[in-house]
Amino acid sequence: MSELTVKNVSKSFDGKKIIQNINLTLHQGELVSILGVSGGGKTTLFNVISGLTEPDEGQVLLDGRDITGTPGKISYMLQKDLLLPYRTIEDNVALPLLIRGMKKKEARIQVAPYFEEFGLEGTQKQYPRQLSGGMRQRAALMRTYMFSRNVALLDEPFSALDTITKSSMHAWYLNIMEKIKLSTLFITHDIDEAILLSDRICLLTGRPGEITREIVIREPKPRRKDFNLTGAFLDYKREILSVLEEQTEKETSEKNLKIKEA
Repeated sequence: MSELTVKNVSKSFDGKKIIQNINLTLHQGELVSILGVSGGGKTTLFNVISGLTEPDEGQVLLDGRDITGTPGKISYMLQKDLLLPYRTIEDNVALPLLIRGMKKKEARIQVAPYFEEFGLEGTQKQYPRQLSGGMRQRAALMRTYMFSRNVALLDEPFSALDTITKSSMHAWYLNIMEKIKLSTLFITHDIDEAILLSDRICLLTGRPGEITREIVIREPKPRRKDFNLTGAFLDYKREILSVLEEQTEKETSEKNLKIKEA
């Protein structure tokens, strides 16, 4: 089992606090979304969790072990797939193993069984330009999985896809998560996407960003196809919009007050 814990994390840049006192836990097999307005500190939080940036305060724990400021322990996938155009899909997804010093032949053997599981069978010798947007994202997610097979941080991985492809990818990702026992922390600006995918949604609001509300989505998975048309779905959406709108109004009032005082 893998459990990720973020304890009392704060981070500043150039004297400006970006996030403060962040606490959250990701349990085995969960998908937890971080939802908030642009510039609220979501990517800063992911950089801290992944070990790319050290926090000013707080800790990041994986299965109780302190991994604060230690990159390479948790997978991190950015919004763009970032597949290398001059490498085959096979060698793109094997890249984490090659970086660790594994020989190319052995790395290819290691990744081979996962192509069918990720719905990529037959693409091994193709190049990224030959794949659709959805297939490229699958390849990027497979590479992320090869990097670390316990916990994945995904920063808006489906935002560039069209609506139909995105819906298909949602169903596929939830299925693959269950198959490979993966836990996911997920950044999105899309409220509907967060409700459809998440076990829990953490609302990151304010400047500096804080987790001000956690919403548990009680609809069992896999979710019914018309869940987004139900009263329960709309209730979740109203609750989220209410918190975000309240925060926006508060920030606007504080900004106007500062202007008047100046």
